[in-house]
Amino acid sequence: MTDYTVHIVDDEEPVRKSLAFMLTMNGYAVKIHQSAASFLSFAPNVRNGILVTDLRMPEMSGVDLIRRLGDLKIRIPSIVITGHGDVPMAVEAMKAGALDFIEKPFEDFVIIEAIERASEQLSVPEADVDEIRDIQERLHTLSERERQVLSAVVAGLPNKSIAYDLDISPRTVEVHRANVMGKMKAKSLPHLVRMALAAGFGPS
Repeated sequence: MTDYTVHIVDDEEPVRKSLAFMLTMNGYAVKIHQSAASFLSFAPNVRNGILVTDLRMPEMSGVDLIRRLGDLKIRIPSIVITGHGDVPMAVEAMKAGALDFIEKPFEDFVIIEAIERASEQLSVPEADVDEIRDIQERLHTLSERERQVLSAVVAGLPNKSIAYDLDISPRTVEVHRANVMGKMKAKSLPHLVRMALAAGFGPS
C-alpha cells in the first residue's frame, strides 16, 4: 500500500468504480468523489493525495477544479483524463497546473505511470534550479523554426493552424514537433508543455 491516497473525481459512477477497483488491486489507497464540487469541499482535508479528475463534468470541469485548488493554495498533484482530448485541451490543463493529460480509453499501466510521476511531486514540490537550467539548455538546442513550433504548441494550436501560420505543410509541422520532442527529451505532449512552462517559455 502506498503512503498517499489517489482521489478519483468523475461524474460517471461506472468509470470511477472501475478505476478505483483497478488501482486498489494494484496496491493504491483510493477515495472516490462524484463531482468536482464535492472534492473541492473535501480538498482542505487532503494530506498526501493525488487527484485524478475527468475533464468534462457538469457544473465544474476538471480544469476548473484544478484552477480553483490553485486559487485556494491547495497543492495536490493532478492528472486529467478525458474521452474528448485534443492539443488545446491538453495545453489548457497543463497551464492550469495538471501534471498529465490522458485520453480514454487507456491501458492500466498508463494511468499507473502517471500516478507514480505525480507522487514524486509530493516530496519535490517544484522543479529545482538545476532542472530548470537543464530544460533551458535543451531549449537553446532548438532551431528558430523549432522554437516557433514549440511556442505554437504551448499556445494550444493544432498542427493545421501552426502550418497555416508558419506557411509550411502540416507534415513539416509534425517533423519539427517530433524533433522538438526528441531534443527536449519529452516523454509526452503534457511533459513537453510542462517543461516549457517551468522554464518560462511561451508564446511571444
